Amino acid sequence: MTQPLFVAEVGSNHLQDLSRCFKLIDTAKAIGCGAVKFQLFTLETLFAPVVNRPGQTDQAGISYADRKKRELPLEFIPHLAQYCHEAGLQFACTPFYLEAVEELQPYVDFYKISSFDLLRLDLLRACAETGGPVVLSTGAAILVEVDIAVTTLRQAGCRDLTVLQCVSMYPLPPEQCNLSTIALMRERYGCPAGLSDHSTNLGAILRAVFHWGASMVECHLDLEGEGSEMPYGHCWLPDKLALAIQAVRDGLAADGDGTKEPMPIELGEREWRADPSDGMRPLLSKRRELE
Repeated sequence: MTQPLFVAEVGSNHLQDLSRCFKLIDTAKAIGCGAVKFQLFTLETLFAPVVNRPGQTDQAGISYADRKKRELPLEFIPHLAQYCHEAGLQFACTPFYLEAVEELQPYVDFYKISSFDLLRLDLLRACAETGGPVVLSTGAAILVEVDIAVTTLRQAGCRDLTVLQCVSMYPLPPEQCNLSTIALMRERYGCPAGLSDHSTNLGAILRAVFHWGASMVECHLDLEGEGSEMPYGHCWLPDKLALAIQAVRDGLAADGDGTKEPMPIELGEREWRADPSDGMRPLLSKRRELE
């Protein structure tokens, strides 16, 4: 088993501050992530006018004014891509409107389709037609909806697809992670499958990787708890996510090659085992050396 790709999802934790974005990228690199993902949207193309009117909130109870502050400035995109690539990280972004697909194409290493856009077949086609890799999140979806989305992507030319198990709740109790669908979707669609995490639970991450074979793990990342998404309980702080990534690395390193033989580190202990002749330590050959 190979190390899964850990994706740091910045979401709206950028606070429209380019220097903060760079700090998030630096942090993602330092803790072991291999990719950083942003979101490109405008409220006018994301929500219907009835939601954007004064006094109306979205499903999370966020006002228009507060949501407006969460938009990522389009002019940040080239700088973020360059900064990621110079750090040796993949740069990814979620397009939330059709024009965003073309705007992102020169810069992204892969497109990420949001769970809430899984039904947007026009958006899926636009991403697939670029020929670039696509990652599809599947929160709140039933299987037939995922079937249609995957078929649409492939018919439109997507040849590099990853599907992610996701539950669209913030935060997410670990008992509702439904991680077994990682294996279901990998087998059903014949492509890599992973987890888009909203639980911030170490056990869920380890189970997703070691038992269900997640090849990608996406986690929402903040710096210090001041990001816009932190109040909703689904964001990881750097120290905690670093521990999760290191735990996965340690677990993979512990596998060995399946051959039962002494490891180099224990070779010196062999001669200190009990000798079968009298049941005493060390072996007779070692005792003779000590005489």
